[in-house]
Amino acid sequence: MSIGFPLAVMLFFVLVHYLSYARVLKHLSISRRIQTLLAYLLLLNMLGIVGYLLSRYTFSPPKELYFMFSLSIGVGFVLLLGTAVYELLRLMQRLTPFQEAKRKFFKRSSDMGFLALGGAYFGSSIYEGAKEPIVQHVTVDQKRFGGAGYTIVQISDLHIGGLIDREFVAKSVAAINMLKPDVVAITGDISDAHVSVIAAALDELGNIQSRLGTYYVVGNHEYFHGIDDTMAYLEGLGICVLKNTSVPCEAFYIAGVYDVFGYRAQRYEPDIAAAMKEIPPDAPSLLLAHQPKYIDYLEGFTPSLILSGHTHGGQIWPFHYAVRLVQPYVKGLHALDTRRHIYVNSGIGFWGPAMRLGSQAEITCILWT
Repeated sequence: MSIGFPLAVMLFFVLVHYLSYARVLKHLSISRRIQTLLAYLLLLNMLGIVGYLLSRYTFSPPKELYFMFSLSIGVGFVLLLGTAVYELLRLMQRLTPFQEAKRKFFKRSSDMGFLALGGAYFGSSIYEGAKEPIVQHVTVDQKRFGGAGYTIVQISDLHIGGLIDREFVAKSVAAINMLKPDVVAITGDISDAHVSVIAAALDELGNIQSRLGTYYVVGNHEYFHGIDDTMAYLEGLGICVLKNTSVPCEAFYIAGVYDVFGYRAQRYEPDIAAAMKEIPPDAPSLLLAHQPKYIDYLEGFTPSLILSGHTHGGQIWPFHYAVRLVQPYVKGLHALDTRRHIYVNSGIGFWGPAMRLGSQAEITCILWT
């Protein structure tokens, strides 16, 4: 793993914390003593972010400590959003046509409201992030199988490591098996650590029961944590790893491509032509591609149904707007034409803080007809 990414993350949050102090904390209508206390808490949170980055790439702290470190990342995102909101609030405070006494009262009241809203936002995100994954039932009616259909269960973005452990994976596998799937599709970002660290949790995936098999494609995170070892280990569990390849599954074909991050890594690059070459033009086809933006790389190929993940459904509102800048879809089912669809899974796990707002961890149960 290159030091470039964690260093960029750290510098980004240093800037966020500085702006929070200079543009928000110093202007709040609070006592000097409370202001000083909050300044120390800002510093402590920045140290927590450093601890999070170190624990991801250098050592494994106890789960409780890792949880606290991960919340520091969440606080950082709240500070980023809060700083932007407070700039607008300060502008409104300056432009409101009140007399001076009323202006001061309005500023104190709006500052208290700002702090209360920030606390509620942070608390709600933690509460939503702690919820168990839901089972999202979806019907994709393309009238391809003569009135019959296939049950496809999709999970994505497990991010095993840190807070996602063996117990979480075991419970997820039990929930998958209760759905009695024909096919299970795992659409990338399965790990946030090398397989030697998370082997026990990965082993639970070998207990998935699916009539026609379990299929997996890599996400961008696998490139950071030993992609070769990850693919080999999953194959050892009996999971079919699709490497720009396809396989027949009764009345349809299932294909999978490497992630588009492979273009940057200059290894394991996606190749849609290789993945689809064995599929007859008129055959129904299911394509697994980690990022929904892979629809821009289809080169004229027209898979019937595409399953993706990567976006986490935006994870924490309103950051789904930022996701939308780089991905064509953030979550859910979307029609590409009358008989072609893409489904974007919101992820069963999370990256960074155990927080969600406006999105929900999910196991998707798709009835494809």
